[in-house]
Amino acid sequence: MSPRATTVLPAGHWPAESAADTLTLDYEQRHRRRFHYQAAGGTAFLLDLPRTVLLRDGDGLQLDDGRTIMVRAAPEALVRVSAADGVALMRLAWHIGNRHLPAELAADHILIRDDAVIVAMLRGLGATVETVTCPFTPEAGAYAGGHHHHDHAHAHA
Repeated sequence: MSPRATTVLPAGHWPAESAADTLTLDYEQRHRRRFHYQAAGGTAFLLDLPRTVLLRDGDGLQLDDGRTIMVRAAPEALVRVSAADGVALMRLAWHIGNRHLPAELAADHILIRDDAVIVAMLRGLGATVETVTCPFTPEAGAYAGGHHHHDHAHAHA
């Protein structure tokens, strides 16, 4: 029987150099509660969490046999949306949010998945849009249960 991962150790709060193996996943693959995985070095295990979480780059999955698997966010094809100023960027963010699209927010840009219809809309609203390849970790949303760190040994903030 494969070991189970029942605890997520938040990035920066565990000794990453002690990782027994590494698991590189895209955004969809990192948003799970229960799933069978095989890490890069061959470690097979069952992710078995009490609720669905978004695994972040650098998080550790604590296996019931004591080993820890390092989670890495895989680069994905995305669109980087920017604007002439902060007010214009907030307006673009509103339009993206109004369509319930996953979005990763930064001070000077927004990352979204590539969608020709949305890109055309954003350009029509004055956005500068460029394709990029990088890890994608969108905002969790207002109803996601709090901050993204999810060590199941304590309450969520």
